Amino acid sequence: MRDGHAGGASAGTGRAGDPDLRVSLCGLEWKNPVGAASGTFSARESGLAYDFSQLGAVTVKGLSKEPWQGNPTPRIAECPSGMLNAIGLENKGAGRFVAEDLPFLRAFIGDSGTRVIANVAGHSVGDCCEAAEALDCDGVDMLELNISCPNVEMGGMGFGTDPRMAAEVTGAVRARVKRPLIVKLTPNVTDIAEIARAVEAAGADAVSLINTLLGMRIDLGRRRPALANITGGLSGPAIRPVAVRMVYQVSRAVKIPVIGMGGIMSGEDAAEFLMAGASAVEVGTAALIDPSAPLDILKGLSAFMSENGFGSVAALRAALGTGQK
Repeated sequence: MRDGHAGGASAGTGRAGDPDLRVSLCGLEWKNPVGAASGTFSARESGLAYDFSQLGAVTVKGLSKEPWQGNPTPRIAECPSGMLNAIGLENKGAGRFVAEDLPFLRAFIGDSGTRVIANVAGHSVGDCCEAAEALDCDGVDMLELNISCPNVEMGGMGFGTDPRMAAEVTGAVRARVKRPLIVKLTPNVTDIAEIARAVEAAGADAVSLINTLLGMRIDLGRRRPALANITGGLSGPAIRPVAVRMVYQVSRAVKIPVIGMGGIMSGEDAAEFLMAGASAVEVGTAALIDPSAPLDILKGLSAFMSENGFGSVAALRAALGTGQK
């Protein structure tokens, strides 16, 4: 369950001469390496804008064992080349998602082969395990554990900022679920490769990165922070160079697949992450600007590969030639 290589030689978009976009992650084939990231994807709303069943995967918004209300407003602030958000992982809870949203999502996808990834959140190891168990069900292909949540049992420190804590929650969840487990890493650490190695040793089947960078804006007119939460997560093109650097480092530090994200706005941006070492990519903030952006990025990636002579994702990933596994 730990491979990250591309598939055969004739899939692409189905036309002769198109690049082969298939990839294999954790023993599951994705028909292409582009997915929708957690936090900006909703089956009902996104499905009104574009046919997301053309993507390789979709990751649903973070789900906890019980509903979360989220943070007070204002929760979003625009920034140069990006945005800040402090939504607080507001969600309806894993149980209601499985009962109400998952059937709709599966019906929309049909037999297209698009993978469904459920994002798991919790404020304690036990919370994470219970939410993951509820989502480890028919209709869900993979689980993504968000270790950026504050661990209330440890004074609010984020699980993902300490290797020991990251390994503890990863190992606990891994022992309770059957589906492949992706661990989503926070960039708000000194050495993200150290965290990646810790969760790999604890049983993670893949890692995804990066989550948002911690930032803040001040409303000069009101003379107070722009967000009610004071700080929030910075996303969008502003963080892309940091994300590419971290994907490059982590892909060379672990043997499990890396899913890259962080400011991807075009097919060329996606190609940059893949060349840096990612096995697949996910699109988030771009979809808030244009809901159909993930599909446009997929088309742009295919066009880039065709125009530059890359016949497969494997060829693109090997192009940098600096020790990529």
